[in-house]
Amino acid sequence: MVSPLPELRVLRDSFADRPAFGTAVSEAVLQLVAAHELGPTLRLHRPGRELALSKQDASSRGYEAAVETGRAAGYEPVLRLAGGRAAAFHERTLAFSMATPDARAASGTQARFERSATWIRDSLGSLGVDARVGEVPGEYCPGAWSVNAGGRTKLVGIGQRLISGGAHVGGVIVVGDSAGLRDLLIGVYAALELDWDPATVGSVEDELGPTPLDLVEDAILAELSRDFRLEPAELGANVLERAAELEDARMAA
Repeated sequence: MVSPLPELRVLRDSFADRPAFGTAVSEAVLQLVAAHELGPTLRLHRPGRELALSKQDASSRGYEAAVETGRAAGYEPVLRLAGGRAAAFHERTLAFSMATPDARAASGTQARFERSATWIRDSLGSLGVDARVGEVPGEYCPGAWSVNAGGRTKLVGIGQRLISGGAHVGGVIVVGDSAGLRDLLIGVYAALELDWDPATVGSVEDELGPTPLDLVEDAILAELSRDFRLEPAELGANVLERAAELEDARMAA
């Protein structure tokens, strides 16, 4: 007898005009999943213009200048959940994250990275992208589990946040307008005094031509449906109330 697929709740709500709240929603979901008040949950949503900064960025002497660079370009600076270095999102990106309960979250870090990078690689591959897992030398927010195009340009960054009882793994796919992100990050990385190669910023559209966001979303959900029974879900009052409490802490000073 074939075992039934595990259920995965799917949230599609976006908060493009309220980036810090959008990050706080993911944090609230993680906390509630870790407390077993929610089951395993996927968020798949569309960000607005956001400059995502880490705690490491916030401790850098160029942090204030990076924040002002983002704001001047119309990108709201936000302190993200995971580590790494500065990244940016806009209307031609897709954000994904999965929160799962795990009493020994640290022991599963490698497996979660590998699983998530593989899902995204295969999702983009199904659309015709030469998608590969691995860091491109000189990429922004470098990481071993980035997804790249042909070993040349970064398309997706993936990060994790662990808390007692649960784990959050997520990232952002650059579907289009790689030039817009490149232009912003040149100034941000100069402020943070970080070396990188702007030529490594890529997008799905750089590889395929015009690509609807819906097409990429459908590819991701199709790939996940191989391993999960996807159940559309709504943001409950418990998530929204917790996110409202967490929002201020996600706003970059």
